[in-house]
Amino acid sequence: MRALTVGVEEEFLLVDRSSRRPADRAPSVVAAAAGELGEQVQREFFAAQVEVCTRPVADLAALRAELAWLRRTAGAAAAEHGCLLVASGTPAVPPARPLAVSDTDRYRRMATAFASLVGHYDGLVCGCHVHVGTLDRATALALSHRMRPWLPVLQSLTGNSPFILGRDTGFDSWRFKEFSRWPTVGPAPVMREAQYEAYVGALVEHRILMDRRMLYWYARPSEHVPTLEIRVSDSNADLDTVVLVAALVRGLAQDLLDEEERHQPPPEVSDRRLRAAHELAASDGLHGWGLDPVTGARVPAGTLVDRLLARAAPGLEATGDLALVEELLRRLRLAGSGADRQRASLRRHGSLTAVVDELAAATASV
Repeated sequence: MRALTVGVEEEFLLVDRSSRRPADRAPSVVAAAAGELGEQVQREFFAAQVEVCTRPVADLAALRAELAWLRRTAGAAAAEHGCLLVASGTPAVPPARPLAVSDTDRYRRMATAFASLVGHYDGLVCGCHVHVGTLDRATALALSHRMRPWLPVLQSLTGNSPFILGRDTGFDSWRFKEFSRWPTVGPAPVMREAQYEAYVGALVEHRILMDRRMLYWYARPSEHVPTLEIRVSDSNADLDTVVLVAALVRGLAQDLLDEEERHQPPPEVSDRRLRAAHELAASDGLHGWGLDPVTGARVPAGTLVDRLLARAAPGLEATGDLALVEELLRRLRLAGSGADRQRASLRRHGSLTAVVDELAAATASV
């Protein structure tokens, strides 16, 4: 079984320490953090968010240590500029004014090309993306095909965006709904390398996308590193949840790549059924109903999680991570998802500002 590396990108909200509303201070915060983090801290599309990126690592202890260091350093930089660093898929306390786009050439062009999607009080979303590698493009595309049926289950573990514009949406992951407004967001199409290159080239040529970096499929070959990037998770304040999902992605990928090398055909799943499975995962999360995208049957989400763990177990055993993943999954089921915790905080305190405070504290608790 081949040994894969794993890396994580985390997007965070910057919120004002007093109002707990999103604060457009990313340029200052990134500049303050870059002295220690260099290119591992970056601006994102909106000026009220920052992104940190781990290096590729071989073991989960190293991944957790690097994520903790990135969070501590970015959090300290945010504090220097009157902000809290918050891991949440959407802001619990809404912006006081329309969102500002980061002042870079690329983001300005994106804001012009997709003006209907920006300039409002919503649309600010933060995700957590997992990279597995090292993979050439052809292998990454083959793995993407095999990962498709499992991505809604991974998504169900990570819902952490129940609130938008100060109200409960009823979804565990409203980020899923908000981000779906952008072109190409959804299940990755099944393509070999030549088809992929032609299709992506046509999307850019016909200005459906501004550039190749705007491919927002749930699984995509990275444009800047030799990996497959999985893009279904909300940003989560609980670091254990991030490590759990990264481990499951890698364990699953390792076993599915063995299938690919044995030329075992993957199940064929329609985009329509996959989209329905993702919708249920975003709505019901960890404790509701899910959809088996292969059979079309409604199944308790917990049952689908058990199937995912069983499917990833050979890969997890190969890296020595199975016992840790089983324990992290047990804790998540006991404590509830990020969305469960946000709602519980609101019930306890009756205040969305208190929800933000608890999210910030959990983000910093590394």
